[in-house]
Amino acid sequence: MADIKDPENTILLELKDGTVTIELLPDVAPKHVERMKTLARAGAYDNVCFHRVIPGFMAQTGDVANGNMENDFNLRAAGTGGSEHPDLPAEFSKLPHDRGTIGAARSQNPNSANSQFFINFSDNNFLNGQYTVYGRVISGMEHVDAIAKGEPPVNPDRMISVKVAADADA
Repeated sequence: MADIKDPENTILLELKDGTVTIELLPDVAPKHVERMKTLARAGAYDNVCFHRVIPGFMAQTGDVANGNMENDFNLRAAGTGGSEHPDLPAEFSKLPHDRGTIGAARSQNPNSANSQFFINFSDNNFLNGQYTVYGRVISGMEHVDAIAKGEPPVNPDRMISVKVAADADA
């Protein structure tokens, strides 16, 4: 189990193989961190699929509008939506897109991130300064590595549950 320093800024992401612990970076990207916590606390990320998983690159998820595998799920629509909240302004930083970092998915518009995010499988330095980094996996990366691959995967994996560690039962 991960050594959680700040439960209010730590996400517990439950996957089929186990828990992924994500340390959020509120001092780097406060708006993105707040959005992830808001959606996690609302249960919006629960049962949302990983709709774009590219080996050696990243696993993308978080389409709370179209990606819930328990609620009128359409795999072809997954990845096209966000949440009921407004899009977020970019919060670019000097942090590199290294293995295990969490990046905000967006359209061509840098200020279009909403609910979708990706977890980098490897060091993807070509993304540096172009996508907001707002967290990093501190334990459970082996579970991320085991996510079903594809664009979209034939049988996509899902985030079973996403919780803020401060809210999780001890």
